[in-house]
Amino acid sequence: MSDQTPKPVVELPHDPVSVKMPERKPIMTSMLIGISILFFAIQYLVKSATGIDLLFLYGGKINEAIMAGQVWRLLTPALFHSSILHIALNMYALYIIGRRLERFYGHGRFLLLYVLSAFAGNVLSFVLTPAPSLGASTAIFGLLAAEGVFIFQNRKLFGSVRTRQMITNLGVILMLNLIFGFMSGSNVDNMGHIGGLLGGIFFAWKGGPALQIVGQLPFFEIVDIRKQAEVLLAAVVVLVGFSVIAIIPFITA
Repeated sequence: MSDQTPKPVVELPHDPVSVKMPERKPIMTSMLIGISILFFAIQYLVKSATGIDLLFLYGGKINEAIMAGQVWRLLTPALFHSSILHIALNMYALYIIGRRLERFYGHGRFLLLYVLSAFAGNVLSFVLTPAPSLGASTAIFGLLAAEGVFIFQNRKLFGSVRTRQMITNLGVILMLNLIFGFMSGSNVDNMGHIGGLLGGIFFAWKGGPALQIVGQLPFFEIVDIRKQAEVLLAAVVVLVGFSVIAIIPFITA
């Protein structure tokens, strides 16, 4: 996966011109990585000292515990990981994708996307599979989906060739991960990945950045014209929609 930040291909009538791009630093991405590493360090130390993965027992996705009323487990599994390799792969993906998206999403909306994707992934996993699970990949699949939506919705700025290349790259990455998850013997929560994917798509479609070029020669600026009301509505749709899905096991038990 390339870590090159997507840059819009802007075709303007005169030259030279200056196009001001968003310059946000990936503060929230760095904070999420730091928090995840901190929780894993505590999880690892406690497990080493006691022989029991206590943090997972109290915060992992365990269906019986959720049915008993511990609904925080529909979100907290994104904080925990099963091994150093597990967290290393997830944090690498978060670093690569987060730097690209946060630049355009902004810190708060990026965090909202991450949390909603994690919630959606854990909800679908809770409803469709009895296996316990943990990890930030639910949220990361939501980021991947949101990036695809972002590129597609702003394809006029990126250019048709580059849009096709980036969408194809993302599609291959997603497909390979999902195929691996469905392989026999794989210890992957694919329902969680698909849930995160759906959550990311639903939020990004109406809540993601909608870029537009504004200004006068020779200075142009790329701005996000997405209204805050649209972002809020998209967040509510994902939250309420997946909350309703999460109720299904309770009413059918």
